Amino acid sequence: MPNNLTIVIPAYNEEECLKEFFPEVMKHCERKTYKLIVVNDGSSDGTLDLLKDFQEKSSLDFEIVNHKVNRGYGGALKSGIEASVTEFVITIDADGQHYLEDVDKLFKKIKDTEADLIVGSRKGQSSASLFRGIGKRIIRMVAKMLMKLHIYDINSGMKIYNTDLVKQYLKLTPDTMSFSDVITLTFVNNRHLVIEEPIRIKDRVKGASTIGVRTAFETVMEIINIIILFNPARIFLPISAFFFVFGVVWGANFFFQGKGISIGASTLILTGLIIFLLGLIAEQLSAVRKNL
Repeated sequence: MPNNLTIVIPAYNEEECLKEFFPEVMKHCERKTYKLIVVNDGSSDGTLDLLKDFQEKSSLDFEIVNHKVNRGYGGALKSGIEASVTEFVITIDADGQHYLEDVDKLFKKIKDTEADLIVGSRKGQSSASLFRGIGKRIIRMVAKMLMKLHIYDINSGMKIYNTDLVKQYLKLTPDTMSFSDVITLTFVNNRHLVIEEPIRIKDRVKGASTIGVRTAFETVMEIINIIILFNPARIFLPISAFFFVFGVVWGANFFFQGKGISIGASTLILTGLIIFLLGLIAEQLSAVRKNL
């Protein structure tokens, strides 16, 4: 009887990595009777042709989901998860950084604990770059401000899910790299059992990750997305109260001297009220989005 697990691998221009890493994945899936889904996310190199060649020559009947245009990391994961029909689904990266033994480890753990999501934690291991490490720390800090969070590595690429449950929340997640963070926070926010299990990582098989201005911009947008989705009032209301109280205190000095209310105090009070109204709107948008 086949194991009730599907491995989903998103691949975008990973031809060189897959040449070395994918045969090992196929052998592992065949030996453990796991199902395998690879999502070609609009690659411009020979990724799709390579996968088709593997499919024709291999005895393993794995599925290829092909995107004609690039949808992003999250978009690829969503397509792969949607195509999964087993009780559990695990995501790993196509760059060969994950150990397949950790797939078995997380699969056993989720069956033993009956968890809804297990995050493969890279805590204590060095980040791929300084900028990425800083971005991760900022995101974790913001997430902890919004909710009680006991998970350290919220954006790990290796996660194992209860398939039916994760499919319910895919509509809330973005198509970008922030998918990993948002899906974890969604599970935590909805009081599902989320635990963390240490995993190992190694260097990419080939090539290198691209980190630059775009990565920094995506990090900022990811933080905004997390705030608006999960707990906007916790951010907007303290800021609103600060401006309002500061404006009242500033204006009181002029008022009791019979000088009326200063322009600066009026501006601060008005700013506080505007931020408060924006917080109410954001809270309503958050509630609507969660219930779509």
